[in-house]
Amino acid sequence: MHKMVYLSLGSNLGDRSGNLQGALARLEALGKVVAVSSFYETEPVDLAAQPWFLNCAVKLDTEKMPKQLLGNILELEQEMGRRRNLQKGPRTIDIDILLFGTSIVETLGLTIPHPALHQRRFVLEPLAEIAPEVRHPVFKRTIRELRDALPPGQTVKKLIKG
Repeated sequence: MHKMVYLSLGSNLGDRSGNLQGALARLEALGKVVAVSSFYETEPVDLAAQPWFLNCAVKLDTEKMPKQLLGNILELEQEMGRRRNLQKGPRTIDIDILLFGTSIVETLGLTIPHPALHQRRFVLEPLAEIAPEVRHPVFKRTIRELRDALPPGQTVKKLIKG
């Protein structure tokens, strides 16, 4: 059964743009990449003393189940050099499952929708570019409405596509 899944990709180590491009290419093995937002340069949120991130949002058409997709994503991150040495610390690649169709999943190690999705401009800005009218299955508000409801702060700069 096909599901439309929305992912957030981020990188703040090495060739950030190259890391995002590499992850996008590898995601093709997990489903069909249907849409990709622009890249956004974003300031770190939880741990400020680290390089700024490049982020984007991805719409993926997949037949995988949530836990299976998460396992594949964790493998992909590890293959790309992700090391989880410091929580919220610098990383070559970070891929989060934001939405999995209209599913609500709460298991050990996996919560969908992503529990901080509605609080993060660095996630909502790119996601609103490719899925403005998609509804959050818990809050019943569109991605655009969630983004527009954020308080000021969290610097997010859209980069011009080259």
